[in-house]
Amino acid sequence: MPTTRMTGSQRRQQLIEVGRGLFAERGYQAATVEEIAERAGVTKPVVYEHFGGKDGLYAVVVDREIDELSARMTAAISTDKARIAGEQAALAFLTYIDERGDGFKVLVRDAPVGRGESALATVMGDVAVRVEQLLLATFADRGFDAEAAPMYARMLIGAVAFVGEWWLEAGKPDRDRMASHLVNLLWNGLKGLESEPPPLRILATGASANGRPGAD
Repeated sequence: MPTTRMTGSQRRQQLIEVGRGLFAERGYQAATVEEIAERAGVTKPVVYEHFGGKDGLYAVVVDREIDELSARMTAAISTDKARIAGEQAALAFLTYIDERGDGFKVLVRDAPVGRGESALATVMGDVAVRVEQLLLATFADRGFDAEAAPMYARMLIGAVAFVGEWWLEAGKPDRDRMASHLVNLLWNGLKGLESEPPPLRILATGASANGRPGAD
């Protein structure tokens, strides 16, 4: 039976989807142009024609996922209400993982050597800057040290990113319940925050990390 030929843009989109699935499944290093071409039902030169090779295709896949996740997170935290921003950010992040699991796996899997920090770290770093601004306002209202805001912002974002990876693999609880648990920990942790946390007990008592008396 006759088949309908794809246009150039349709073929490009197909290769992006195939590449995203393969990079998510096998990682950048293990994926090959041969496999990409085979799964797309084309020859290797077609992949090179559209992307110049595996690295070019990977860059497009990653850039699209960064744009998608960044847009969702930016929209979620575009409010000056810290609690609302936290709820919306947690839900937006988990929704992205739920809807674009392959894309999220690409962001957290191995990247080409020399590419620098991971793609997910790039996105979450940008989000952390916005969270930092929200915390600055909250800290000012409570008389906290403003210099601690960047540190706490990255603690929060790091926790969200790490639990997202676990949740994708665990597959439970459902998204809304997961978001509720996440906000419960993060918000109530901030709610009970002390303006000047006391020294760690093991340091205050002269004990070392293994529970034995320290040398000092």
